[in-house]
Amino acid sequence: MSLLPVEEAIAAILKRVPTPVGETVSLDAAAGRVLLEPVKARHDQPPFNASAMDGYAVGAADIMEGHSLKVVGTSQAGASYAGRLGSQEAVRIFTGAPVPEGADAVIMQEQALLDGDQVSFSIEPLPGRNIRALGNDFTTGQTLIEAGVRLTPMQIAVAAAANTPTLTVARRPRIALLATGDELALPGAALGPDQIIASNSFGLAPMLAPYAHTMTDHGIARDDREALRDKLSAILADAPDVLITTGGASVGDHDIVQEILVELGVTLDFWRINMRPGKPLMFGTIGKTLVFGLPGNPVSAMVTAIVFIKPALRHWLGLTPQTPWHLPLAAATPANTARRHFMRAQLQQTPNGPVALPISQTDSGHTSSMALADLLIVQPEQAPGQAAGTLVETIVVDAF
Repeated sequence: MSLLPVEEAIAAILKRVPTPVGETVSLDAAAGRVLLEPVKARHDQPPFNASAMDGYAVGAADIMEGHSLKVVGTSQAGASYAGRLGSQEAVRIFTGAPVPEGADAVIMQEQALLDGDQVSFSIEPLPGRNIRALGNDFTTGQTLIEAGVRLTPMQIAVAAAANTPTLTVARRPRIALLATGDELALPGAALGPDQIIASNSFGLAPMLAPYAHTMTDHGIARDDREALRDKLSAILADAPDVLITTGGASVGDHDIVQEILVELGVTLDFWRINMRPGKPLMFGTIGKTLVFGLPGNPVSAMVTAIVFIKPALRHWLGLTPQTPWHLPLAAATPANTARRHFMRAQLQQTPNGPVALPISQTDSGHTSSMALADLLIVQPEQAPGQAAGTLVETIVVDAF
């Protein structure tokens, strides 16, 4: 069976991802959610001509050197001056307060000299000075935040300012995780003969949780056909949106996950990818559930999640594909094989800008080198070695 190219595998997955579905959330629950409907202003901001300074509201034409105006009142936020400013009059005003009718400038208090109820000024302002005009920030009906963005605190503040108490965001998927293998022991356990510590779910859960409504870790299933079948059957009966297994996706005598999933009704789209690390990646569906079978080797599991699962979840939420970074190499890379290589690399800052430093370790079980990786350098199939300074395509490991 030939190996499926990476792009074809991603395209096959995205075809199975459902169209984003919206749900309404309050502003205090919107941080990090992906907006499905744009935010439009429900009023003008500011809703009146507002002072940009503490000072005095005046008619610019009344200001002359050596001449003073009579202070006839005060305007402050929440308590505006009720009357109309007459000729030769000024109103004490504070930042954010409505500018009285008849005033067309605000002179800051540092440029004013108050003597009783008379005030004089050290400047002669032009009309409009220190005034935030009605609608200067935004106007009724204006689109302030486009659909398809992950909401930041600043954007939520803008939505609040636009008098929008709720937002329509993409519903997030329910994700289930299951690790498999007789050799696995949980962190903190005393290792028995032939055992290793399980790490995949502990990396995948926080990596994918920002995309998820719920992230349920179903622990470790042993390589026992009946027990594994019961475990997978129970998980699928709950109909998660996404099921991710690690281990047992290859073709060894104990790699039975694929067989059991097929027996349970999963339709496989593919299970071998032309890449390293991570060739034995499995993908299929059952009902509305997307099923990913990741390799058991830790680096392979994390890399395939970055390359395939994260794009699927972005698509689920209505986000565009992540844009790769093109960075110069800090050191040379060796020639590649016939499989696309996602090479671990560190992001380094130099006086000339960021660079990608390749990590020479390529073993798919080498977890300590994975901990150093900020980037994955994408080496095309059969690519020759690249010299230091060459621009290469990279994937940011921790990008949303």
